[in-house]
Amino acid sequence: MADSRKSADSRRLVSIGIPVRNGADRLEEAVRSVLAQDHERLEVVISDNASTDGTEELCRRLAREDPRVVYHRQPRNIGIVGNFTEALRLARGEFFRWMGDDDRLEPHCVSRSLEPLLTDERLILVTSDTAYTSPDGSVHRPAYQGTGMLSDDPVDRLEELWDAVTTEHMRLDPLYGVMRRAAVVGIRRPVMIREDEVYATVLALTGPWGHVPEVLAHRSLRWKRLPHIARALGVPVWTAHFANTLQFRAMYGALRAMDLTPEQRRRGRAVLARIYGRRQRQVLAHRGRKLTGLAVRLLGG
Repeated sequence: MADSRKSADSRRLVSIGIPVRNGADRLEEAVRSVLAQDHERLEVVISDNASTDGTEELCRRLAREDPRVVYHRQPRNIGIVGNFTEALRLARGEFFRWMGDDDRLEPHCVSRSLEPLLTDERLILVTSDTAYTSPDGSVHRPAYQGTGMLSDDPVDRLEELWDAVTTEHMRLDPLYGVMRRAAVVGIRRPVMIREDEVYATVLALTGPWGHVPEVLAHRSLRWKRLPHIARALGVPVWTAHFANTLQFRAMYGALRAMDLTPEQRRRGRAVLARIYGRRQRQVLAHRGRKLTGLAVRLLGG
């Protein structure tokens, strides 16, 4: 019976979506790490956002070498968020995972992530621990050991998510978890600074998550200032100065759109208000340090 169950599970199609633009120098390693998975049924959906380097040639070669690689080229630049959305839309799998064009997966990433999803039908996604490499080469492995995301109460999950996010950066990252595609395909990703946190908030309110407390993926971090992020996303640079307010306004809107009891809605607003206040204090403290540094330099000069 166990062998029969394992065989049936191995036939569940899992799509790995890789949005890319001008990634010819880094994409192949990412794709190879997917093709090396120990799960049998896979497709690698590459959404090429009108690359101008050798990305197209590389992807067409990879697709010729392995039929599990499915290549789509956008005729024009549709933006970073739009390309992520396209990768999900083009996928055919029952389960889906986004992947950066310079990420790498452990060979058992998919199979280990599927285990909780196939055991608990409530789960809409499963996250895992991830190793992050900073630009200076240092590696950070934040570990999440909580169970609050398994709660059936949406506000409990919302509070758990933000406690994890604010306790340690990147401790819990649902955007790079394995998702039940039917449960998430209709959720819109807004085009704005910190859209990933807005999207994560909606996912937390939508359904329970599982977690595998093992490093199943490797990601590279690139630190960018908010104005640079705004330009990359194609949104007005002025929004960088109001990023917290715009982000939390979007999250309040998501909370209002959910089917919650009045008590849950009240608790959800309290969670968001607390986190917003914490973020604003951090911004003010950062600006204070900058002003102090400027004053010291001016007086010293």
